Amino acid sequence: MTQATPYKPKYKVRIVTAAALFDGHDASINIMRRIIQSTGVEVIHLGHDRSVDEVVNTAIQEDANAICLTSYQGGHNEYFKYMYDLLKERGAEHIKIFGGGGGVILPSEIKDLMDYGISRIYSPDDGRAMGLQGMINDLVEQSDFAIGDTLSNELNILPTKNPKAIARIISSAENFPDVAKATLDKIHIKNKASKTPVLGITGTGGAGKSSLVDELVRRFLVDFPEKTIGLVSVDPSKRKTGGALLGDRIRMNAINSPRVYMRSLATRQSNLALSKYVNEAVQVLKAAEYDLIILETSGIGQSDTEIMEHSDVALYVMTPEFGAATQLEKIDMLDFADLVAINKFDKRGSLDALRDVKKQYMRNNNLWDVHQDDLPVYGTIASQFNDPGMNTLYKAIMDKLVEKTDSVLKSTFEISQEMSEKIFVIPPSRTRYLSEIAESNRAYDKTASTQVEVAQRLYGIFKTIGSVGDVTLSGVEKAFIGKQGLDQDEILKLVQDDKKDFIKMLIAEFDRVKLNLDPYNWEVITGWDEKVNKYKNPIYSFKVRDKEIKIETHSESLSHLQIPRIALPKYQAWGDLLRWNLQENVPGEFPYTSGLYPFKRTGEDPARMFAGEGGPERTNRRFHYVSAGLPAKRLSTAFDSVTLYGNDPDLRPDIYGKIGNAGVSICCLDDAKKLYSGFDLANVMTSVSMTINGPAPMLLGFFMNAAIDQQCEFYIKENGLEKEVEAKIAKLYKGKVRPSYNGELPEGNNGLGLMLLGVTGDLVLPADVYAEIKKNTIAQVRGTVQADILKEDQAQNTCIFSTEFALRLMGDVQEYFIENNVRNFYSVSISGYHIAEAGANPITQLALTLSNGFTYVEYYLSRGMDINKFGPNLSFFFSNGIDPEYAVIGRVARKIWAKAMKHKYGANARAQMLKYHIQTSGRSLHAQEIDFNDIRTTLQALYAIYDNCNSLHTNAYDEAITTPTEESVRRAMAIQLIINKELGLNKNENPIQGSFIIEELTDLVEEAVLLEFDRITERGGVLGAMETMYQRSKIQEESLYYETLKHNGKFPIVGVNTFLSSKGSPTVVPAEVIRATEEEKQFQIKTLANLHDANDTKALLKELQVKAINNENIFEALMDVCKVCSLGEITSSLFEVGGQYRRNM
Repeated sequence: MTQATPYKPKYKVRIVTAAALFDGHDASINIMRRIIQSTGVEVIHLGHDRSVDEVVNTAIQEDANAICLTSYQGGHNEYFKYMYDLLKERGAEHIKIFGGGGGVILPSEIKDLMDYGISRIYSPDDGRAMGLQGMINDLVEQSDFAIGDTLSNELNILPTKNPKAIARIISSAENFPDVAKATLDKIHIKNKASKTPVLGITGTGGAGKSSLVDELVRRFLVDFPEKTIGLVSVDPSKRKTGGALLGDRIRMNAINSPRVYMRSLATRQSNLALSKYVNEAVQVLKAAEYDLIILETSGIGQSDTEIMEHSDVALYVMTPEFGAATQLEKIDMLDFADLVAINKFDKRGSLDALRDVKKQYMRNNNLWDVHQDDLPVYGTIASQFNDPGMNTLYKAIMDKLVEKTDSVLKSTFEISQEMSEKIFVIPPSRTRYLSEIAESNRAYDKTASTQVEVAQRLYGIFKTIGSVGDVTLSGVEKAFIGKQGLDQDEILKLVQDDKKDFIKMLIAEFDRVKLNLDPYNWEVITGWDEKVNKYKNPIYSFKVRDKEIKIETHSESLSHLQIPRIALPKYQAWGDLLRWNLQENVPGEFPYTSGLYPFKRTGEDPARMFAGEGGPERTNRRFHYVSAGLPAKRLSTAFDSVTLYGNDPDLRPDIYGKIGNAGVSICCLDDAKKLYSGFDLANVMTSVSMTINGPAPMLLGFFMNAAIDQQCEFYIKENGLEKEVEAKIAKLYKGKVRPSYNGELPEGNNGLGLMLLGVTGDLVLPADVYAEIKKNTIAQVRGTVQADILKEDQAQNTCIFSTEFALRLMGDVQEYFIENNVRNFYSVSISGYHIAEAGANPITQLALTLSNGFTYVEYYLSRGMDINKFGPNLSFFFSNGIDPEYAVIGRVARKIWAKAMKHKYGANARAQMLKYHIQTSGRSLHAQEIDFNDIRTTLQALYAIYDNCNSLHTNAYDEAITTPTEESVRRAMAIQLIINKELGLNKNENPIQGSFIIEELTDLVEEAVLLEFDRITERGGVLGAMETMYQRSKIQEESLYYETLKHNGKFPIVGVNTFLSSKGSPTVVPAEVIRATEEEKQFQIKTLANLHDANDTKALLKELQVKAINNENIFEALMDVCKVCSLGEITSSLFEVGGQYRRNM
């Protein structure tokens, strides 16, 4: 395909770009906004998870020509139509709407949306036909029209703060100064009496000005509940193309308020920090009678002081990283600024920087008599929620505004005298933890190699003794080798007299060399025959948690051969044996390269099937369908995007369209009870996995309470208390609607879990009985909650709380697990799957995932937790693929983890075991020739099973185009069953051990991961690397590399870019699309309304906030709060004490 030439716009085109609400898939929109910008457009980028209201407000305030959106998470019909309706309602129907969503948006839906008035929805086939630049040319050309070439009644309605009128006058001033002149003249006359203060904020690029402005706005809105604020933010234009990235809004959470107006301006001139129309924008906001105006410049050099001409009070924002103190003498703004903020005060050398800047400020302003503590220089960490330094800076700014302008904005904001201090997740002294792990693991390998050489030399001496002495000493099984070494007396009895002296010399040399061999390694060598015999015997016995387990070691083939479940090497040389034992070993022994347990569990295949759609009842039916006839119930839960982002169902169209789509809708405890009804959650054969991250603690609270109430139900039935309990529930719900299961129970559902809908066991049973049931239940439940917040920030974007607060929640869950003996449930599933799905190659997936895992280890250790108590609660989740490295991803992960946990952290055997779930690659599911997807999935499943994964999910072949059908799910399940039950080689449980290529790949991948650990260390560890978006950038680069090779055909994909059908293998349109029904959505909304009617939750939510503020365990409080509060209520409540996630570009 020939690359299209970028279209050259005739007018200054402004386009708002974003990903839809509850949608973290921002890779596509990031690519699109880059190409749009390089086509000469001013792009206002909002990032992922944006509501229709936010996007429409932005488009109107920014006077945009168009909105460009991606929507990959369902609900697109309602989302786009609601946006069109809202624009029309607000008199902005001239703003065009463009969108895309891959194969998620069906051709029939594209036609319907475009008939409704959406300018264009691009399909995958459009992408193939037009190319990326071709699509962008099309949307830019359609958006290339004049804005601000006429003015009418805008001036008269300015005092009403009409955003459309404000925006239009500013656009007219920018684009058609002659048209705007008369209006602006009147504004200047009117503004002579204006007392609106202007705060100018300037500083170096990357100083965190946007985050700092957002924090100032948030405090202003709290401080002055009736006042309004206007923002003007300037970003540089690209000299070559004329395009601009106006990216300040992406970092701001507080501005989506009716009391805030924001306008982003491009400089439209090179080498200057301000637009030449910035004064007009400020004057328009003054005429609109805003109470405070903030003007923020783009990043400036040392000599730029232009902002002083437009502001009453000037704030200069810098970082501690300015170099030598003499550099401060070159910064002009230190002569003029009223206040200075040293942001990112958590950086090394911050206190020295504060001292140096204060000295320079004192010298520049001749403030020799002022105490340093009273100088207007402040350390701040704007990225940290409720930062004391930000509080102090805000109060100082407001006081300075009153002092210099006679403003009425007298602040009553309360501050403490604390200085900004970073709340470290990882202590600074531990920043090198990943390189320390790499060094420790390499040291183990080096020691192992040295020991192997010693063992090999000993074997050589040993064989020489046999040869010279003409004595048969083959193998290590002979009695001549005792625990301490060679038995000289026994050997000499068998040797001729003329050779005895020489033999004595060899034995002495043997003893001398053996001094260099670790006693443990001598035991490995001398114990080898015993180990071999254990696997040759018909029955192998071992202990798990003090329980003896006996296992048959062989199975019989149809040809009546005895197939060993574990095959051992036939090495004779001690060095070879030792190397194999130290680097490979049998399953169940350190370093666990080939598996965690001596044998696979019988009666429970590793199959774990993913389900989630509609309301809890429909997913409950699917769970019973996929687990029918299976002795082990391994349920894996997908949640809808409303739940993933911690929200409640709502009638608002951009939320309503997503209820129950691409996952199950769960907003309260009763939903969880219905979801898992009919499955005994405390049964050892039941295991539940929940794919949820941001609001994971709340969903875990729902799950635990559902499990507890099931056991209360057993107690009620066993003790004949049904009538008594029913009477209590009836009394509690007198005059109220009682929750119920919507529809018939599916086959296999005995109704367990539904008796106590609407109440919890503590309301109907004595306190001591309930406490005992609770204690026993949470110690028995098996399963996993994903809850991996680091991966979310790096790849998947379902973070909802500030990173520090989210990590604290994770730590609180783990602490609760330790204190309450929750041994069988994993508090986190450290996930590489979404890293791979975002585009990372297998080595990057593994390296980033393990580095995240070790970061949790360091964090939990810093909180004083015992590694042997939290280590077993950690689990992992990887993606699979067809790349060669995927053949060894599990064994390398187990090996690195075990060596580090044992030798670096001193953990016990149970904590050394890396347990992982693996899922076949979603990225390798293609929307062309979808039948071929099952072939790819089968090969990936084979990799996973041969590598001894702990559980496996096989994707359905049609997942590339729709939610899987029952037929496709059955086929996906059959892939695993055929491998596990029919494939002969899989009767052996270590089939890839001993393969030369597997051993080579293991070494290559292991070293590549350790090198990546070192690269992350250079960037300050995982959290330091996240600040510079190292992981995210790396993932995007690798994604682009793959897509480029796929696009140009250098990476062949059968049925996609090679071996095409006679019709060209077009994108397949699904025959059946599974979406939530109107009845299901309405039932969820009614469930929520009834929950709110039945419970007064204000006191409980307030108590939760108080515990969070007082640094008590939040999850302990959530276990009670989750009984009566909805998910959205809890999320909103925690936002107020923990802070919202701040998006990155």
